[in-house]
Amino acid sequence: MYAAGEDGVDLHTLAEILGVSVAATRQQVATLADQMAADEQRGLFIQQSGERFYMLTKPATASALKKYFQGPPATGLSKAALECLAIIAYQQPVTRIDIDEVRGVQSSGSLQTLVTRQLIAEAGRKDAPGRPIMYRTTDVFLDYFGLRSLDDLPPLPTTGTPDPETLDLFGREDIDGEPTSVTSTDGTPTEEK
Repeated sequence: MYAAGEDGVDLHTLAEILGVSVAATRQQVATLADQMAADEQRGLFIQQSGERFYMLTKPATASALKKYFQGPPATGLSKAALECLAIIAYQQPVTRIDIDEVRGVQSSGSLQTLVTRQLIAEAGRKDAPGRPIMYRTTDVFLDYFGLRSLDDLPPLPTTGTPDPETLDLFGREDIDGEPTSVTSTDGTPTEEK
């Protein structure tokens, strides 16, 4: 039930997973539900809706949960969120579309996470069609990474441009590892690689 989360689990599925009869499962769930409800030290209880069971937090824990979720981030950031954050930190103010172009994937979920954790904030709107939101880092970002200012960010690594003569973008070698000829659209050889 805990793993099912807000979807809950129906009695027949639970019985099948446990490998016991529906009647035995119903009895075991009822016993567990009674134990959880009676124990004031437990923060969870079981709620039944029709033939579906849900494991939920007790209403008495609501104030503690609100404090927890309003506090600073308790867990690390995903790789996607860190990528977005790095792009914003070095190119701010920047729009989601700009971030998507750098990353090559859609970033709205990561941006929402960063806004929720107060690591980024809106920095106005870009004077462009649709007036997209621009993002910037916040003081929480500086605290999170132990920076006094954005000037403390490490410099971006410089990458050299590869020599076009040594770069083989298309891997044009035959089975023996020998270079193959490149042909034009009409089928005539144009150069040797």
